[in-house]
Amino acid sequence: MKEILQDLSFSELVSLMEEYGEKKFRASQLYRGLMQGKKISAISDLSKPLREKLLERFEDEPVKIQEVFTGSDGTEKYLFRLADGNLIEGVFMKYSYGNTQCVSTQVGCRMGCLFCASTLGGLIRNLTSGEILSEVLVVNARHGGTLEKRQVTNLVLMGSGEPLDNYDHTVKFLRNVTAEGGIHISARNISLSTCGIVPNMRRLADEGIPLNLTISLHNTSDEDRGRTMPIARKYKISEILDACSYYFEKTGRRYIFEYSLIAGENCNRAHGEALIKLLKGRPCHVNLIRLNEVKERNLTTLSEKDAYRFLGLLQKGGLSATLRRRIGNDIGGACGQLRAGYLKGECE
Repeated sequence: MKEILQDLSFSELVSLMEEYGEKKFRASQLYRGLMQGKKISAISDLSKPLREKLLERFEDEPVKIQEVFTGSDGTEKYLFRLADGNLIEGVFMKYSYGNTQCVSTQVGCRMGCLFCASTLGGLIRNLTSGEILSEVLVVNARHGGTLEKRQVTNLVLMGSGEPLDNYDHTVKFLRNVTAEGGIHISARNISLSTCGIVPNMRRLADEGIPLNLTISLHNTSDEDRGRTMPIARKYKISEILDACSYYFEKTGRRYIFEYSLIAGENCNRAHGEALIKLLKGRPCHVNLIRLNEVKERNLTTLSEKDAYRFLGLLQKGGLSATLRRRIGNDIGGACGQLRAGYLKGECE
């Protein structure tokens, strides 16, 4: 596999053009073309000899949309093929406030959470920062987006993989996707979801990127959490809360807890009261999620009626909480479902 040109920042592209004996304005032409989601071979501003030279070293199309699945609610789910043949996935969701894309940061995942299909085959490899960025660039281009008028306005790092397990590439992606002159998505419009890798939560707080930190909590005690999330055996909830406090101290941004409602596991009255006791008074929000069921796992979601009953309990107890709208459920909207099905030959 060749190098990924989208890994490079604008200043690094300037250095590359100097290395190739080209003038600085060539870097601007190259950068703009890449940020428009173009393949190297399609950036017509560049001379043919320069494009050929670049293609000797760099992938022409690091991320390609292989399949598009459209849900009844208009949600689009993508199966992306990487240059080495690996598959990842992403989702494009339309909201009243803009369009949100869910991106992947790894091929597979090694965290082992039972409610997530991304973990079924384990971790294959990390994505580079440029591969993550290319997911955004090709989807923005697909919807007619430009650098002046983006169609992807919000990002959630909640696709396949654990972003903080691919820390260096994730942080470089964040710097490149928020950079002026590029696609320039505001950090305040980006949410990063982690299962709770405490040391890297603290590192992220020190990076100076004021994004929305989201933590997959899903239970109220270490023992109960450990049944569905192996990471709980390494980092305690108390350590996660301390890291959240540090993040708020450094960024001024409140944090969000994701809480998947799993029938018989984490959503009776006692769980609700324990969650209130755990989080009340903190600068946080609880995002309740009705589980997108993974057929390989013996977990079932809560009914809509019972989900709203649990939401009411939290709100009455003083927590800021909402129930996430279910989208893309009919196209395998949850992390890893589409890729897993495709690899088994189930997708047509």
